[in-house]
Amino acid sequence: MTSNDDIHLLSVRDPFAALGLLSRLPVPGDSDAFAARGARAVWAYPIAGLVIGGLAALAGVVFTWFDLPAAVVAGLVLTAQIILTGAMHEDGLADSADGLWGGWTRDRRLEIMKDSRIGTYGVLALGLSLILRWTALTALIGAGAWLAIPAIAAISRAVMPGLMAGLPHARDTGLSRSVGRPDKEPVMIGVALAALAGLVLTGWAVLPVLVVTGLVAAATSLIARAKIGGQTGDILGATQQLTEIAGLLTLTALLV
Repeated sequence: MTSNDDIHLLSVRDPFAALGLLSRLPVPGDSDAFAARGARAVWAYPIAGLVIGGLAALAGVVFTWFDLPAAVVAGLVLTAQIILTGAMHEDGLADSADGLWGGWTRDRRLEIMKDSRIGTYGVLALGLSLILRWTALTALIGAGAWLAIPAIAAISRAVMPGLMAGLPHARDTGLSRSVGRPDKEPVMIGVALAALAGLVLTGWAVLPVLVVTGLVAAATSLIARAKIGGQTGDILGATQQLTEIAGLLTLTALLV
């Protein structure tokens, strides 16, 4: 039986559902009720990003009390983010890199992406992601721009629903398929929330960040459509990683 809450555009369950999906944090509530919300909960993805990024930044502030260098603190902040998310986005980046560039046909690319083993493209993608994020975080932390961390965490998770809505499912199973394709309303609400959070936390620097991350997400969408005909959970994870890198580098150029 469907409750009235399950058909509403917004629900108080949605931030918990988003955290339950995008992190390893324990959240109160019924997992079945969260699943029932499905794609309607995507507006709350930026809220999950704020929580994940905020906790990682808070951990970084604590580490600075021990007079650790900014580079070490940045590495620990990055580690905290990975632990909080269970490396799900990193896994998506690696699988996407292996599949999109390691296969010659659509079916072979999807087969590679589903394989739990990691290949050369995946290793290189992970390595470059970690290096670029660590370098940017080192610069931002050294400049005292702590609020950039939750801001980018929110923005990079707001772009994923856009791909979910704009691209068909590339396969009939998987995490993205189980969540479903969202309507434009929750997608736009999520983007608006991420933009507002970015404005509050980083000021007008958020404007070029939104432009750059939007372009990166659009490019990822075009590549995914051309190579596998749509999106999967791995593509969404890769998009989060790529837009996070782009956002951090943009803020580094603007604020440091």
